[in-house]
Amino acid sequence: MIKIGVINVSDRASAGIYEDIPGKAVVETLKEYLISEFETVYRVIPDEQDLISQTLIEMADVHGCCLIVTTGGTGPALRDVTPEATEAVCQKMMPGFGELMRQESLKYVPTAILSRQTAGIRNHSLIVNLPGKPKAIRQCLDAVFPAIPYCIDLIEGPYLVCNQAIMKEFRPK
Repeated sequence: MIKIGVINVSDRASAGIYEDIPGKAVVETLKEYLISEFETVYRVIPDEQDLISQTLIEMADVHGCCLIVTTGGTGPALRDVTPEATEAVCQKMMPGFGELMRQESLKYVPTAILSRQTAGIRNHSLIVNLPGKPKAIRQCLDAVFPAIPYCIDLIEGPYLVCNQAIMKEFRPK
């Protein structure tokens, strides 16, 4: 079974103060994009760098998630440490993901330059950091997802098949 990890990094959502809307938005979007069956490994955790890193390691190494998507913790605030946690556990960073997400977000808000989204590879897992706002999550995923199935192919993960009416993945011929 294909496994995909989703982590909502939010002090308030993890404490039950806010509803976990961002993580649910990721899952719903992935269900639209993919016709491949997948199981979701899901967590809502506070903005604590060590905990974020531990959760990423658990999802990659223990659960075998081929894709791990985080939401939140990518801004300039002192508690925003998701990119640092991601960089700490990855063997390779994939800066093009963050570059494209910021470029896409700039079409909607000038503050997109404050975002520090990134992506990286840990063994056979692609980790992608998304912003925490559901609207921005969809905009960013729409921009980068066409490259995700092929990236997962390259790191020897499972073959992901997209719903071509919603999301057309790119694989070179």
